[in-house]
Amino acid sequence: MKITKYPQSCLMIETNNQKILVDAGTLKYKDKYLEEWKQADIILITHKHGDHIYADILKNLEISIYSTKEVQEKYPNIKFHVIKENDVITFGDIKIEVVKAIHGYNPNLPDENEVFENVGYIIDDHKCRLYITSDTICFNNDYKADVVALPITAHGLTMSSYEASLYSKKIGAKLVLPTHMDNEMYPTNMEYMKKNFDKFNIHYQVLEIEETIEI
Repeated sequence: MKITKYPQSCLMIETNNQKILVDAGTLKYKDKYLEEWKQADIILITHKHGDHIYADILKNLEISIYSTKEVQEKYPNIKFHVIKENDVITFGDIKIEVVKAIHGYNPNLPDENEVFENVGYIIDDHKCRLYITSDTICFNNDYKADVVALPITAHGLTMSSYEASLYSKKIGAKLVLPTHMDNEMYPTNMEYMKKNFDKFNIHYQVLEIEETIEI
């Protein structure tokens, strides 16, 4: 499984001769990304915020796009395959589990941007389970994964690195890929992140934009 990071929470996963694009958003978008994103076989969107979905780009792609009813209602010009928590997407010999996510809230979030339907995805290629959490606060579950990509910016919207460390331990992740770190409005405390990940013996790798890792 190869994972390429794009800005914010956008990832391209290549496995079993398929490419899965997740949360292709507007933040720090570059025109050159379009040619790479067009190579995806399917696209998964976790929730409606623009840093997770670049609607003006995606609406012109002839690629199957999966997301929630709330996202479909927000972007009626895009035809989605509407999914919900506990659904399973079978894509060739890849299984994609649609799982719970809880987007946090703070008073700086305008009412129309509050997220009521949010999902994560566990991509299972039968060799590796990659859990993409979406923007979520910590919550109890029985999910298991080898690799987890999760945001650690806190600010009431997502986990901090402290909760993320405990969360990653609980799901059995051998590798953590921090995401959602490219918005200057919500900076990540890198020293605090390192302190917590080291304290809880978390193996992690911070990917640069356009960097690829092979699992």
